[in-house]
Parts: sequence; structure tokens; C-alpha cells
Amino acid sequence: MSIKGKIALFLGGTLFGTAGLRILSGRDARKVYRHTTAAVLRCRDEVMKQVELVQEACSDILADAKQINEERAKEAEAEYIEESAQV
Repeated sequence: MSIKGKIALFLGGTLFGTAGLRILSGRDARKVYRHTTAAVLRCRDEVMKQVELVQEACSDILADAKQINEERAKEAEAEYIEESAQV
């Protein structure tokens, strides 16, 4: 590639970059950024609500499982005592 071609590519890239920066920092772009950020924050809040619901459900399941294991342990202990008394 010739030096003129490289210079033309450099100038074109600089122009494109400058135009891109102006577009991205414009008033309309800021409005889009604000609305997008607000939507993301609303989405995050909804996700956090769902996470809390799942955590509560898991806590309930864990408590029920512990209770079941305690009941089984009591039953097993009672059976052991009965077997020991019969011997």
C-alpha cells in the first residue's frame, strides 16, 4: 500500500472516529443512555425480587428437610431402644 493510501486511511479513520464521538456524545444519545440505564435498573430490581423469593423457598425446603431428618432419627432411636429391650 502506498503512503498516500495509508494517509487516506488514517484521515478517514480519524474523521469516522470524530463523527462517531459526536454522535455518541450528543443530546439524543444521552437520552437513549438514560432510558437504557433506567430499564437495566428496573430489570435488576425484578431479578433481585425473584432471587429473594427463591432464597426464601430454599430456606423453607431446608427447614422441612431438617425436620424430616430429626423425625427419622427419633424413629430410628425408638426402634433401637425397642430392639435392645427385646434382647
